[in-house]
Amino acid sequence: MKAAEMQPRPWITIRGLYGGFPQAILDAGKTPGDFGINAIWVGSGGLQQAEIERYHQLGLKVFAEFNSMHASTYLKDHPDAAPIGSDGKPAPPPHGWQGVSPFHAGYRQDRMREFRKVLEQFDIDGIWLDYHHAHASWERDEPAMPDTDFAPAALRQFREQTGIDLPGETPAAARMLLSTYRDEWTQFRCDVFTDWVREYREILDEVRPRALLGTFHCPWSPETHEGAIRHKLAIDLPAQAKYLDVFSIMPYHARFGYPRDPAWIARQTAQLGKLLNIQGSASERHKIWPIVQLADWGENVPVEQVSEVLDFGTRQPATGVMVFHWSGISKQWEKLEALGRTYRAMHTG
Repeated sequence: MKAAEMQPRPWITIRGLYGGFPQAILDAGKTPGDFGINAIWVGSGGLQQAEIERYHQLGLKVFAEFNSMHASTYLKDHPDAAPIGSDGKPAPPPHGWQGVSPFHAGYRQDRMREFRKVLEQFDIDGIWLDYHHAHASWERDEPAMPDTDFAPAALRQFREQTGIDLPGETPAAARMLLSTYRDEWTQFRCDVFTDWVREYREILDEVRPRALLGTFHCPWSPETHEGAIRHKLAIDLPAQAKYLDVFSIMPYHARFGYPRDPAWIARQTAQLGKLLNIQGSASERHKIWPIVQLADWGENVPVEQVSEVLDFGTRQPATGVMVFHWSGISKQWEKLEALGRTYRAMHTG
């Protein structure tokens, strides 16, 4: 689809850009609004209050991205917070993606303190959880998802909560959890990650109650890779929905092996809507705002595909969209121009 063929999409309220403050747009004598952009996402470590105010004055919403389970620098002083594999040893980082154990009490306290700090210091319109899942590398066509976390604290909590007796040795306990008690183990791990979201929500409601709580998450269906989104990643989206406002599914079509099939984006969004009973109406509390790939990562995304990617990324039940990512697009200005033509065409204001 060409941008000129895009009809207004009044249900799309957010036309976003992920990856920081787009200073190069201002340096070019333009504004994000000139490209139809009305929202940006900035990593929490890169937030600046003066810049937030600047973009608010330009009419944009400013959302933060918050690293939940991937703050690997914590492991330098707390090596005991590393996820434990089925062999009883710290699990190596798959493809360099180093996660941290959700069962480590000190790490959880650290993340919650930082989450509160971000909300207290910056006048943001919302905050999105990122890498809120088990130790894994799934943002690719061939994921690496080791079985974790068999940390002593996790095994102890599992015994206490389920009443199921396990062998004392970690490898033997892991074998039992991955076979006989696989469903119980999966639900237990999912519940822990959901409880983190509950605590994030409590902090947000206390500190900045008008802000949205969103999550960036895996685009797989419940059946993909034999149910890996739950069994491997410990993501239970229906359970987390109680505490979340926006689901930002990550259907990076080129990265995930669908470079010539951008319609895959809409298929994944549709199945998410079905899973969560979200139709994409303005009256619904829950929103789906996909983050779609325009920057090259793995397979290239040609500029000719920009409008088509945004077409499939803005079909209901989606009511917003953002593009990944500013760092890449800023080096390919023709993509930004194509983005602008498409965003302006779908905007009804």
